[in-house]
Amino acid sequence: MKFHGLRWLVIALVALATVINYIDRNALAVMWPEMSGELGLDKNDYALILTFFMVGYAVGQSLFGKIFDAIGTRLGFLLAIVFWSVFVALHAVVRTAYAFGAVRFLMAVGEAGNWPGATKSNAEWFPIKERALAQGIFNAGASAGAVVSAPIVALLYIAIGWKATFLVLGGLGFVWLIPWLIVYKSGPDSHPWLSAEERDHILTGQKAEQAEGTAEVNAFAPGWWEMLRYRKSWSVVASRFFLDPVWWMFVSWLPIYLSDQFGFDVKQIGLYAWVPYVGAAVGGVFGGWLAGRLLERGWNVNRTRKFAIGLGGVVMFPALLCTAFAAQPLLAVLLMAVILFGFQVAIGSIQTLPSDFYSGKSVGSLAGVGGTSAVVGVLITTWIVPAITETSYVPFFILGAVLVPCAMLSVWTLAGRIEPVSPNDAPAQAAGSP
Repeated sequence: MKFHGLRWLVIALVALATVINYIDRNALAVMWPEMSGELGLDKNDYALILTFFMVGYAVGQSLFGKIFDAIGTRLGFLLAIVFWSVFVALHAVVRTAYAFGAVRFLMAVGEAGNWPGATKSNAEWFPIKERALAQGIFNAGASAGAVVSAPIVALLYIAIGWKATFLVLGGLGFVWLIPWLIVYKSGPDSHPWLSAEERDHILTGQKAEQAEGTAEVNAFAPGWWEMLRYRKSWSVVASRFFLDPVWWMFVSWLPIYLSDQFGFDVKQIGLYAWVPYVGAAVGGVFGGWLAGRLLERGWNVNRTRKFAIGLGGVVMFPALLCTAFAAQPLLAVLLMAVILFGFQVAIGSIQTLPSDFYSGKSVGSLAGVGGTSAVVGVLITTWIVPAITETSYVPFFILGAVLVPCAMLSVWTLAGRIEPVSPNDAPAQAAGSP
């Protein structure tokens, strides 16, 4: 049996795993205004629980980056989703902030594997010109998960309560494993369902166009420590450190913002909290489509990636400042949709950088290290937010606006020219020419 367009089915399954990932992680935030009253917990307890989650996420990003490189994409996703689904279900049996923190930590270790795994599958299954679109589809899965999580969780909470809701959500990952194990039999070089035409399209399209115009396979795959000697690697680490907190500020705090600022209950949160992620979903697909279109028109990878990242930043910055003073909930969530649209346009290209710079096992490893760096940035903002939102959420949005140009500058100053790193490059000069 030959399946035409198999690479798109693979990325669709990865995107679906990401939808489940976001439903699972957002459930606590959506139900928190009601759960916290029942359990006697407050905003500081929530920050503590979120800290446990983010520490686990940091550990899981780098850990699963190495795991995916060691055991492959098929088994890596199997391990990650089983691990996180078990601990989602265990939320139903805990009651204290520290107990929630423990299960959130372990859930996060597994959930983190989704990101280096997606980057690795993207690098394996897509030619260079399609990678940004594939990454955009994957990122749209995160946005779609955030869109559907608020109403789904709210409905489940109203129907069966928070404990049973966590049990139901824990089962979703096990259902996903059925099509995954059937479809993902191997990589594109040996998959029995892949047509010769699609295999050739994938493998020949993974050749990188060098500055002198010749095609050369980027086969440089250094280990962790060697990889981090190059400035290009640090462009991924630094840009993720600054930019990812913008996304997590909304994922983690949006339901609480709606509750604090406008007095919303769980039902009202379910009606409003999905709106910003529609913008994110559109931005993810648009950013990927735009990058692919520009490459088709003859733009090189360097110019294309930097344009997309810059465009995302230009969209985010003024929208964050405007949201700081939004007086109506509908206006606020619509502006947030613009912010997250810009975020997804930028992050899609940033997340493709590991596969632009390296090949093989280094792709998952650098994606994992970048994810760990992102979590460190999120942890810092996690403890800043309760302190700066005691009387107003204006500082919350200004903080996000400050982070955006820092992320843009990280790419421009550290990446230099976006092209494959060569083992002949001197580490001190690896960033190349702008």
